[in-house]
Amino acid sequence: MSRHCIITQKKVASGNNVSHAHNKTKRRFFPNLQSVSFYCDDLKERVRLSISTHGLRTIEHHGGIEAWLRRHKPSDPT
Repeated sequence: MSRHCIITQKKVASGNNVSHAHNKTKRRFFPNLQSVSFYCDDLKERVRLSISTHGLRTIEHHGGIEAWLRRHKPSDPT
């Protein structure tokens, strides 16, 4: 499972830990991913997704996963 949200496209970010002496060491910032399952009426089954909490609020704001998918058509890969 990759560490990115399929709804908001949030990914792992990198940065530095900075100590009191101003020493810098590399670190990673992970998105707050949650494993959530939605019931899809069109498919008549549950769909399991790994999305960020911001993506979960976005889906709930639009009225469910189906409503969000109707508004955001997948882009053409070509």
